[in-house]
Amino acid sequence: MTGVWDDIAEQFLQHYKKGRRLLAVAGVDAERSRQVADSLAIALTDAGETVERAHSADGDEGELRDAVIAPFRAAAATDAVLVVSGPAELLSKSARGMWHFTLWQLAGDEPPHAAASDLVDVTDPANPTRRFADYCALPSSYEA
Repeated sequence: MTGVWDDIAEQFLQHYKKGRRLLAVAGVDAERSRQVADSLAIALTDAGETVERAHSADGDEGELRDAVIAPFRAAAATDAVLVVSGPAELLSKSARGMWHFTLWQLAGDEPPHAAASDLVDVTDPANPTRRFADYCALPSSYEA
């Protein structure tokens, strides 16, 4: 386990302390998103959180809302974090509002996602690194 996941968990929990919280881990490679989300879920659990995990291979928004998110939100009022992993579609314009926090994982020369709350480079999975991107300089048509 690396400190990157602990740092991201701490950042998330600083802003979203209580309640039924939703966190998406997305990227170009949905299976790689699953691995990243598993590592982040461990860090959240180690931080004392109750964590539920879900994965969507295709990022189907309707199915996620109906089969995963609605039941999670309707469950008992205990504090918990739902970590959902999947492809880039988890951060589509219409799906972004479902999440409290979004993590975009990338490798090599894959581009970052401008809507993500945080970016992690997993080119070397054993040594992930956070990426900080300044989107202020991007044209307004970027990812339109």
